Amino acid sequence: MSYLLKRLSEKRIWQKVYLERLSEPLHLNFISCFVFLFGSFRKKVAYDLILRPQHAFGILKAADLAKKDGFKRISIIEFGVANGAGLMNMIEIAKKVTETTGVDIDIYGFDTGEGMPPPMDYRDHPEYYNVGDFPMNKELLLQKTKGKAELIFGKIEENLKAFITRLSDDAPIGFVSVDVDYYSSTRSVLELFKAKSTKFLPLTNVYFDDIFMLHHNDKCGELLAIKEFNLQNEYRYLGHHPFFINERLFKNAIWIKQLYYLHVLDHEYRFETKRDRKAYVLDNPYLDFEGNKKKFD
Repeated sequence: MSYLLKRLSEKRIWQKVYLERLSEPLHLNFISCFVFLFGSFRKKVAYDLILRPQHAFGILKAADLAKKDGFKRISIIEFGVANGAGLMNMIEIAKKVTETTGVDIDIYGFDTGEGMPPPMDYRDHPEYYNVGDFPMNKELLLQKTKGKAELIFGKIEENLKAFITRLSDDAPIGFVSVDVDYYSSTRSVLELFKAKSTKFLPLTNVYFDDIFMLHHNDKCGELLAIKEFNLQNEYRYLGHHPFFINERLFKNAIWIKQLYYLHVLDHEYRFETKRDRKAYVLDNPYLDFEGNKKKFD
């Protein structure tokens, strides 16, 4: 609660509330007050009442999909931990998700622990970032996350292969938060999504933090890395669900446009043709046949 109050003291948070929340229908904001006070965790996620709603939605959705597919555990990852507020938020959300779904969650964070490295060239958006930005209080963060999340320090490209190898197929990746700012760093992150299909849920939620500012474009930064990844990989695709916005009660939140799906097109789930159920039958109100539920009288 103290962290929430501190956040509400920031001017930019009130600007965000004004633009994203108060521009929504009055009745939804009115109902939100009751949901905030009395609603379940799942209901609060639906009403964007959890701090960092992109994490809340992505992790809960991943756990729901995993449970449907028979998994008892999933893995979630943050690339770009910095001072750890996002990772600690994921820890808190993961607890609630496990209580709600029964699915256990392993949490991993990747970071050099030393702040931003030098940019490669214009593609890394040097107009936005400076060398050494976003350093980490490593000792304090390790203390606070001990036993709750695993922090992996060093360059992503040097640690990723070993991480993928030891990651269990019984705890597939369901949610990934990418907050590494640079094109070059994002390109290294996306190597993860080339791992064998059993390391992932068939549909994996991926949040990209650095794609919404004025100079972001698909010739630089995370957007360029996404575009190149999609062009280079036949059976893996990072894309928006074009109707996702229609599934949300609050449609003006920026994070809706930052959430992507990794489609694992070579996953065994995509090739299942046998179903232990009866064939679907479409009703027709103009015909009279057995099993038709919409026949005219």
